[in-house]
Amino acid sequence: MVLDLFAGTGNLGIEALSRGAKKTIFVEKGRQALRIIQRNLTQFGFEERSEIIPKDANRAIGILKQRGESFDLILMDPPYEKGLIKRTLMKLDSNPIYHKDSILIIEHDRREKLPRTMDWNPFRERQFGDTVISFLTLLNDHPIIELRIES
Repeated sequence: MVLDLFAGTGNLGIEALSRGAKKTIFVEKGRQALRIIQRNLTQFGFEERSEIIPKDANRAIGILKQRGESFDLILMDPPYEKGLIKRTLMKLDSNPIYHKDSILIIEHDRREKLPRTMDWNPFRERQFGDTVISFLTLLNDHPIIELRIES
């Protein structure tokens, strides 16, 4: 299962669905973005394999923890340089909605360094201009995976 935090238009979560994810949960609080996600899910026929939570990411993490959800892949693309990465990672640390093999992918500005966290360990980064895509696993686990990012 995939979690798309700060989903925006939903393009990351929809890509996961198109590549075989059983279900994606989209978390987004912006009304216009929510309409776009819904329209995109309908257009691609993914309504049955998706859920939209129209809330702030940190509130949604608490809700998902209460529901007992666990995600294989967590995608984060928060607004740049607003401190949201640190707050969200702290919320994830205190509300584990993942398992030992989960992967976290964060898109962020190159000037915004990833904060240290108790649970997550970066194992790969790719930079495209001012944008960095960081790949993290739990503690010292380093899964053998092949990830290709098209620029």
